[in-house]
Amino acid sequence: MISGRLVSKCRCRLRSFAFVTISLALNLLLANCPEALAQDFYKDKTIRFIVGQGAGGGYDTYTRTIARYMGKYIPGGPTTIVDNMTGAGSLVAANYLYNNAKPDGLTIGNWNSALVFNQAMGDANVKFDARKFGWIGAPTKSVPVCLIMGFTGVKTLDEIVKSAKTLRMGGTGPGSHSIDMPLMLNKMVGTKFTVVSGYQGTAQIRIALQRREVDGLCTNWDSVLATQKELLDAKGDERMIPFIIHSRIDDADARNVTLVSEAVKDEANLRAYRAYMAQMEYSRPLTITPGTPKDRLETLRRAFKATLADSDFLAQANKLKLDVIPVSGEESEKWVSEVLSISPKMKEELKYLSPVK
Repeated sequence: MISGRLVSKCRCRLRSFAFVTISLALNLLLANCPEALAQDFYKDKTIRFIVGQGAGGGYDTYTRTIARYMGKYIPGGPTTIVDNMTGAGSLVAANYLYNNAKPDGLTIGNWNSALVFNQAMGDANVKFDARKFGWIGAPTKSVPVCLIMGFTGVKTLDEIVKSAKTLRMGGTGPGSHSIDMPLMLNKMVGTKFTVVSGYQGTAQIRIALQRREVDGLCTNWDSVLATQKELLDAKGDERMIPFIIHSRIDDADARNVTLVSEAVKDEANLRAYRAYMAQMEYSRPLTITPGTPKDRLETLRRAFKATLADSDFLAQANKLKLDVIPVSGEESEKWVSEVLSISPKMKEELKYLSPVK
């Protein structure tokens, strides 16, 4: 005979075992739920990547390369397409993503992180709050550089300043460093640049350089290598020459170029320059519309991270001269917060860069 006490103990142990088993099963289900939900949602769907700059430039090249591989890391295997939505230095694309795209995780924007600085400065044309985007991550950190064409007759920053020439720099839209860097150099170093703005991207500026409509440009070093290497390698008047760069890089074409930190002598100007350049720590970021379900943002973050570690992607990126320095979505959010926390004093010092009047 089995005593009532033993039966009671067995029942208690069985209940405990059943509770543990159910708990483990629930935890396993919850752990796999986001991926299962994502697979259910993204199956047979198309993800649209919107590039805020023109075709053939650095933003376009990075986005198309990422989109080519990212779909295979998203559960459900969605297809991907890439569209260019140009205007105002990618502001049109950023505003569209924030205000018009559905918050469903099917539209991903790649726009200029410099626009976050515009928001910090109070630009009324910025129709978004950067904190509310879903930040997937950024493929690289930028090294801004300014270059001049051989036909101008000057090659170095010192020659440009001493010549007192008024030189035309090609630019895209307000907030881009294609416009802001020439203005900063005018104020901080003594150059005499005028900016010819309105180009849809670096590919269009390259054509303007070759037509001698403009004399130079400020852009990112990775963009130069990816889309304008033939101008670096050209000879004589057709050669594009770097004359100032944000940070030292190990590249023969720019190894001995003057650093901005060497050229700017005034400490207040240098602090202002560094505050402005925080935006370069998360360059060409990928974002989604505010309100997109968190599980889809996490799915896209994981897929983005896996893509940037994919051997085939890295081989293609190397072939295209794309510098890959992954910045996570969480890191991007921190940089956004830092840019938007710029002090009133610094805003005052940098207000000449802002389109706000």
